[in-house]
Amino acid sequence: MLLMSAMKLPDNFYDKIKPRLYQRVGKELRLAFRVLDLGCGACELAQYLSETYAQKVTGVDISADSFSDKRNVAKKTKRIRCIGKDAARLNFIRNEAIDAVIISWALHEMENPHAVLQEAHRVLRPGGKILVVEFPRNSLAQKLWNENYYTSKELAGFLRKAGFKDIRAKQIEHKQILWVTGFRSKN
Repeated sequence: MLLMSAMKLPDNFYDKIKPRLYQRVGKELRLAFRVLDLGCGACELAQYLSETYAQKVTGVDISADSFSDKRNVAKKTKRIRCIGKDAARLNFIRNEAIDAVIISWALHEMENPHAVLQEAHRVLRPGGKILVVEFPRNSLAQKLWNENYYTSKELAGFLRKAGFKDIRAKQIEHKQILWVTGFRSKN
């Protein structure tokens, strides 16, 4: 059964909160210089982070055609790279080369989320942060798109299994968004 708050939200709820979520992601990851955006779609978040926080962002998405127009932006700024690759195979990124990883509204779409999280862990520097922003089970998103989503507990378990520490999971935006953070241990 869907949450009552989800039933009262407008169908364009996610479009309305997107700018606010970008700001929140930016604040969460503001101290990172090298950011990896897995499942980046059209590289919009990468562009926002690069322009707002002067971060060097690599966006990775398996459907490369979704960001072909962003490649021109990437060439101009030299701080954004949008790459058509599988997030479960990041062999083009060396170990411990990234300060922060963001996976926004994409983990539920990925064929092998465990492999994606293991790769994220591998490429993060010691002390690096991961942020997973997802739709929770029984949310408005599930009502709109009829897809399978995770609970806070499931996502926290996925991160733990991939080796992340200090995992925190909460629901935000009328409990319609899961906000899960973790760190790669420093040792």
